[in-house]
Amino acid sequence: MAEHQQLVLRTAYRLLGNLEDARDTAQEVFLRLLKHAGEIAGEPQAWLYRVTVNICMDRHRRRIPSASMEREPADHARDPEQTLLFEERKRLLNDGLAILSPRERAAVVLRDIEGLATREVAQILGVEEVTIRSHVAEARVKLAKYVRGRR
Repeated sequence: MAEHQQLVLRTAYRLLGNLEDARDTAQEVFLRLLKHAGEIAGEPQAWLYRVTVNICMDRHRRRIPSASMEREPADHARDPEQTLLFEERKRLLNDGLAILSPRERAAVVLRDIEGLATREVAQILGVEEVTIRSHVAEARVKLAKYVRGRR
């Protein structure tokens, strides 16, 4: 759990936009995985992503997402100028993610932010690769338009 906690928390935060919900989700992810440990076959990291995304989608359906995200936990210290630039870019990205549909958001977070291959994202989300490419392309267009409108 300790090895994968940051991955789950980071992914849930980006999908939900709320640190408290992300923490609750991370806890639920590990409880579900513990409960079903004997049923897990294949790549464990893929299961982590799949369960995280599914729980986040369930939570998203039950609530109206906030327009902006809370502050994400810092990974490491930077000098003040780099920190300011990094925080501004992160805020812009997080605000942009909030405008995407849940499926676009999941696809672009897993593909572009977490760096998974299209094939892996398709397996995690249970859709065809072409669907992932479509969701990611649409999300990128929306994000680019959002960023242009904010500058």
